[in-house]
Amino acid sequence: MKKILLLAAVAVMGVSVSAQEFRFGPKAGYSFSNVKLKDNSNSETSDPVHTFYVGGLAEYKISDRFGLQGEVLYSPLGGKLNVAEVDPDDPTNFLNIKAKQTYHTLLVPISAKYFITEGLSVSAGASFGVILSAKQKYSADLGLGGVIPGFELNSEDEMDIKDQMNTLNIAPFLGAEYMLENGLFFDARYNLGVSNLAKNTSDGEKMTNSFFQVGVGFKFGGN
Repeated sequence: MKKILLLAAVAVMGVSVSAQEFRFGPKAGYSFSNVKLKDNSNSETSDPVHTFYVGGLAEYKISDRFGLQGEVLYSPLGGKLNVAEVDPDDPTNFLNIKAKQTYHTLLVPISAKYFITEGLSVSAGASFGVILSAKQKYSADLGLGGVIPGFELNSEDEMDIKDQMNTLNIAPFLGAEYMLENGLFFDARYNLGVSNLAKNTSDGEKMTNSFFQVGVGFKFGGN
C-alpha cells in the first residue's frame, strides 16, 4: 500500500512539474489614454492622447489552465484637458484652449491568467504605475480643427507639473491574449485608473488616468 501511495505521489508530482512552464520576452504597442476630473459638483473626461508602450514580461504557467504574469513597461500617458471652449454667445471667448498633460510612467502590471485554449487566454490584474515626470503644454484653435499659426505654444513652453501630482497610479485591468505556436503573441487590455493623481485637493477633487493598450510581443522559453 505504501508503495502504491508513493508511486501515485511521484506520478502527481511529475504531472505537476510537466505542466509548469516559464516564458519571457519583449512587448510593445499602442496606448490610448485619457484623464477624468471630478469634484463635488461635476466631472469631465479629457480628450485622449495616442502614445506607445514598450518593455518586457515574464509568464509562469502553473497548469494547463492557470498562470501568472509580471511585466515592466514604459509609457507616456495623460490626456488633453479643456481649459476654455468657443462660446457663440460670448464674442470675447472665441478660442478652444486645451492643456495637454503627459505623464512619463513606469508601469508594473501583475496579472492572473486563464487559458481557454493553449494559445488563447484572458487575464485580470492591476498595473502599478510610477509617474517619473509630468509635463503640461497649452494649445489653442478656433474650433475649426486647426491650430492658430503663431499661437500654439512650442516645446520650450512646457511646464513641469510633477509637484502637483501624486506619484502612484494604480489601475486594475482586464485583458486578452492570443499566442501563436512560434511564441509571437497579440494582446489587448483596458486599465481603469483608481488612484487620485491630484495633490493638495480642497473641494473633493479627484483626477484619474485610465488607458487602453493593444500590442504585440514574443515569448521565449517553454517546455
